[in-house]
Amino acid sequence: MFCEVELLRDVAVLAENLDRNGVISQRSIITRLLEDLVKEKSIKDHGYFLAVTSLKNIGKGEVVDESGIFFPVVFNCRTFLPSTGEILQGVVHHIFSHGVFLRCGTIKYAFLSARKMPNYHYVAGENPVFLSDELAKIENDIVVRFVGAWSKRDREKETRQKGICDACQFSWWLPWTYFIVWI
Repeated sequence: MFCEVELLRDVAVLAENLDRNGVISQRSIITRLLEDLVKEKSIKDHGYFLAVTSLKNIGKGEVVDESGIFFPVVFNCRTFLPSTGEILQGVVHHIFSHGVFLRCGTIKYAFLSARKMPNYHYVAGENPVFLSDELAKIENDIVVRFVGAWSKRDREKETRQKGICDACQFSWWLPWTYFIVWI
């Protein structure tokens, strides 16, 4: 689900970004904010950062040490946090005999188990596919709709989504893979 949230961040700007008059430009502050968000990628409560939509306020800077100045910045940001039961679409990018990996927005590795695809059978070859009894194909670059079964988990400052999939036993293989349920 996409959300619009208001966030407050303390942005550290290096003293070397001061101009001749000892002033730091708004551009330096905003650039540093965007760099920090790219490194952080996501937060537990709101999900993955997609875009900063508006800048509300840049507060007065405080010198904390000799190397930098901290500015409190209030901004609106669009985030992506899939919820349980939400219908999403993903693009197939890897096919294996035990299932397929999908990309869905900022989710790079969503796994759909072959056990969750009724009436589809794996067909090996140079370009492997899953073929249904009605001859429908799941191959690379095909869009697939699915219902997510998600649970939140923190891993080194980055929120990962790990799905609950009763038929899948691959959590040991890729512990930060997203597991999904076919619809």
